[in-house]
Amino acid sequence: LIVFVASYDIAAEAGVQINYDNVKTNEDRVKFLGQFGYNVSSEPVESVEVTLPADFDRVFSGYNELQKAQGLDLSKYKNKAVMRYTYEITNYPTDDGGRVWANVIVWRGRVIGGDICSANPSGFIHGFERDAE
Repeated sequence: LIVFVASYDIAAEAGVQINYDNVKTNEDRVKFLGQFGYNVSSEPVESVEVTLPADFDRVFSGYNELQKAQGLDLSKYKNKAVMRYTYEITNYPTDDGGRVWANVIVWRGRVIGGDICSANPSGFIHGFERDAE
């Protein structure tokens, strides 16, 4: 496991292209998250269809800034029905021992957004790539 994570980090630093397309099945989503070095629950803990708002309020605009920082942009999908899948990450190191979730937002087989967040109310949220510590 340690070898896998170490070799993944080297690949990520070498500029390996992350694939956001052809994410149609549960297996595809698990594989997508694996590109970032995450081990996740075999099935999503939640799968829900949501319609992105036609007008982004302050909170949603802030969330979209997080998406833009990772090269994605939800504003292209305003007023569209998308799927949000939430997985538990099983190999994320946390100081508080709390759960960490991966949210993957998919439209027509393409990942268009998402985040990694702590279940702790005073926790964290970031894009798919973990910030360098």
